[in-house]
Amino acid sequence: MDRSGASRGRRSRDGALSREPSLHQLRLFLVLAEELHFGRAAQRLFLTQPALSQQIRALEDRLDISLVQRSSRRVDLTAAGRALVSEARGVVAAMDRFRKMAATRARQVRGHLRIGAIGGEAFMPYVNAILAELSARHPGITVEIRSLDFVEQTYVLHHREVDAAFLRPPLPPGVRSLHLATGSRVACLPADDPLVAQAPLTLAQLSDHVVVDVPIPELREWWDYWTVNPRPDGRPVRYGPVAGDMDALLSAVARGQAIAFLPTEARHDYSRRGVAYVDVTDLPLSTSALAWLSDHDHSPVAALLQAARAVIERD
Repeated sequence: MDRSGASRGRRSRDGALSREPSLHQLRLFLVLAEELHFGRAAQRLFLTQPALSQQIRALEDRLDISLVQRSSRRVDLTAAGRALVSEARGVVAAMDRFRKMAATRARQVRGHLRIGAIGGEAFMPYVNAILAELSARHPGITVEIRSLDFVEQTYVLHHREVDAAFLRPPLPPGVRSLHLATGSRVACLPADDPLVAQAPLTLAQLSDHVVVDVPIPELREWWDYWTVNPRPDGRPVRYGPVAGDMDALLSAVARGQAIAFLPTEARHDYSRRGVAYVDVTDLPLSTSALAWLSDHDHSPVAALLQAARAVIERD
């Protein structure tokens, strides 16, 4: 077979072939190199044997070199063909990586997410893991974290002031949620309360203590859950000073005006002078959730939910 260059391929002014081999042709060549049989290779490739042979000849023409030695009984690679197999594999693998990366980039979402977080939720390990997963999947999404007080959690989603929120159920009505974690709770007492030295406590031991209240009726169901109102024996909670955020709540406790019940992470997140955290054996568990509006048509929110579900499944 003549591969002098004059009869095979058309050269450009700098001497290089004007036509490069296609990726498809390289894939066909690699299958043939594995099978060393046109019939078996064609069957694997869902081609007819003449069509495969034609493509290999076209590849040889483009490269201006013989790749295979044909006979009526078998196919052998030429020395050049054997030498080019690994190079062809490298080209095909590189193009596969290129296409995969391009497809990944095409699926990436861009935009801005406003995420609310009540209390210390923004610092929880599961929140950090979700935001890290989101950043890895969609680096084009920027995230803005807004700290929410007790009252804000009731309206920020409905008023579209945030796109999603990390909250502690019970949740405001009309929102969807994804459960993230379950944990214990503690009682928050004045540091000089005699019961601190008797911990762990029961709810019955705290039944005579006044509890911090919240400022609006819309929070009643949520706060009744957190204060365990009524208590297991049916007695209602006695509410005292009103607090709309954590600083006001902790201030009331430190001044001996009332007690409160908080997630156990408050021991570390809200260490304050004059405040002590004690275990209560019969306090119900608390849960954490990612909340959003079901009609929120915002692709970064969907990306956030996908990241959250991936973290949950992995952990």
